[in-house]
Amino acid sequence: MNIKMKTAYVLSMLIAAFAVIASAGGLFLNGLYRDNAFVTTTWLGNDAVTLFLAVPILMTALYYSSHGSMKAQLIWMGALDYMLYNYAFYLFGTAFNAFFLIYAALLGLSILALIFGLVNLDVNRISRQFRERTPVKWIGGYFLFVAFGLSTVYIMQSIGFIFTEQLPSIVQISGHPTSIVFALDLALLVPWLILGALWLMKRLPWGYVIAGILSVKGPLYTLVLAVNSVLVMRAGLSATNELPLWGTLTALGLIAGGLFYGNMQNDEGESKR
Repeated sequence: MNIKMKTAYVLSMLIAAFAVIASAGGLFLNGLYRDNAFVTTTWLGNDAVTLFLAVPILMTALYYSSHGSMKAQLIWMGALDYMLYNYAFYLFGTAFNAFFLIYAALLGLSILALIFGLVNLDVNRISRQFRERTPVKWIGGYFLFVAFGLSTVYIMQSIGFIFTEQLPSIVQISGHPTSIVFALDLALLVPWLILGALWLMKRLPWGYVIAGILSVKGPLYTLVLAVNSVLVMRAGLSATNELPLWGTLTALGLIAGGLFYGNMQNDEGESKR
């Protein structure tokens, strides 16, 4: 085990344990969620993806990272970023429930684990693992496309409220006093998509790190949204089928991630092809 990463390893194991409790509790404890039917249904999609996909990815990446895999280190950081982003939604977006302290712990631990993990990454070495033919412009372009799309939707609806006082649809259907989605995406996602894209296209070392993180966190969360689209449609809680949108973005995110990690060599000494 990398001694410098020991704190991040320990924090990550705690995150995995708490995430299992939070997601399994959400799926199997009746009455845990006290939100309206739409929001409660979407929490179930989050819980399913977290329990059956995000936690296994985190633990697998953690294992291989502890055995020296640089690729696993980036995937591990991406899984941690998913946990941070996901449980920020729970902490600020759920009606107060019995798991409030768990959500607070998960957000706090995820922030700390990312800090301890990132400051101890050998960023320059990671950047040297990528082949010259890595399609950085295509991957960065995809990040900019997503950032532009999200920003346009959020900014237009926010400005529209100034002139019409028409609340964004997500605020109306969720019953929240504000849009947690707008707030977290504009603060925690869009800036990093733009920064990661620009730095990656310039082949700067931190560009590779940010892109590696987003290539894990992005498809995981669009999968959550795709699953939630199916759940709310089946429950008759939404007249709009968003599955084509989120399914397409999940597929594109997986392609971008495949291009990114597929061009990352396992051994720094391996010659670039």
